[in-house]
Amino acid sequence: QWVYNILEKKAEADRIVHENPDPSNGFVLVPDLKWNQNQLDDLYLIALVHRREIKSLRDLTAEHLPLLRNILQEGKEAIVKRFGVPSSQLRIYLHYQPSYQHLHVHFTALGYDAPGSSVERAHLLADVIDNLAMDSMYYQKRALTFPLRADEPLFQKFQEAGKL
Repeated sequence: QWVYNILEKKAEADRIVHENPDPSNGFVLVPDLKWNQNQLDDLYLIALVHRREIKSLRDLTAEHLPLLRNILQEGKEAIVKRFGVPSSQLRIYLHYQPSYQHLHVHFTALGYDAPGSSVERAHLLADVIDNLAMDSMYYQKRALTFPLRADEPLFQKFQEAGKL
C-alpha cells in the first residue's frame, strides 16, 4: 500500500525527486526511507514504476525496455540535477528476490554498501536492459540464485520440499 500511496500522491508527494507520468513507461523517483538526505555518501533513491502488473525481475520482457531505459536515463539525470552526483558514481540495480512485489529500481551511491547491493541479490539495470535486448524472455528462462535467511518463510518451504 505504501507504494500505491506514493504513486497516487496520497503520501510522500513532497519527497518526489522526479516523475515521468506516462502510465506505461513512467515512474516516480523518491528518496529511500533508509536515507536521511543529509549527506551524499549513502545516497539512496528508489524508482517506483506506475505499472502495477510488473511485480519483479521475472516479469520483465523486451516489451519493458522503453520503461527500463526511461528509469536509467531520467533517474541519472534527476540525481545529477538535484544532488550533483554524476552517473559514474551511482549503482543502479533491481533486487531478486525483491522485498515487495512491485517493480522498483534502487539508485545508490557507488561507495555505499547498501543492504542487498551484493552480487547475490542485485542485478544491475544496465545488464538487465542488455539481457532483455538479446532475449526477450531472458528472465523467464534464467536460473536466478538469491540468498535467504533461515527464518524466512520461503526458506522453510524450500526445506520442506527437499530443495536445499
